[in-house]
Amino acid sequence: MKNEVGTRDRMLTSAVQLIRERGVAGATIDAILSHSNAPRGSVYYHFPGGRTQIITEAIDFAGTWITSIIERATTAADTRLVLRGFIETWKKILRASNFDAGCPIVAVAVDGMAEDPALRAPAAAIFGQWRDALSVHLVADGVDEARAARLASVVIASIEGAVVLCRVEQSTDPLDHVGQELEELLATVLAK
Repeated sequence: MKNEVGTRDRMLTSAVQLIRERGVAGATIDAILSHSNAPRGSVYYHFPGGRTQIITEAIDFAGTWITSIIERATTAADTRLVLRGFIETWKKILRASNFDAGCPIVAVAVDGMAEDPALRAPAAAIFGQWRDALSVHLVADGVDEARAARLASVVIASIEGAVVLCRVEQSTDPLDHVGQELEELLATVLAK
């Protein structure tokens, strides 16, 4: 049974990596099996819903991991420290992948939903989790709930857009620039 859990986890991890690097279209069952070194029979054993189930669970896995990064920062003095941690995590991911790996949730939003509309709801839920986690920090810093939700959306959209630019430019400069501007915005908001 332990080997079965390992195979399933390897398949999910491989699916996340393939989505990050090649988009949803590049995360075929054959590619996932090859990348994870899993036997063909394991697809329907672990994922009776086939490729849609693998992709859905993979983006949930990745989304939950990123949400946990945001939530772990609850000891941060203010939201700017959460922002810095989020940006530093992305910079590490980008450098480690030689700028090949982006956000799997963005990949789903960009090309996955056209291929499989069932992916819209899980992608939206993950973006919602990130927005909610950031909003909690902002509210704790004294920002009213409505503004906190809007600011969290701005932060997420800015960072995700910066990740795309980083991949194209092969540099973390866009994340540094976005981080600096967001920190200035947050400093203004938090000073009120």
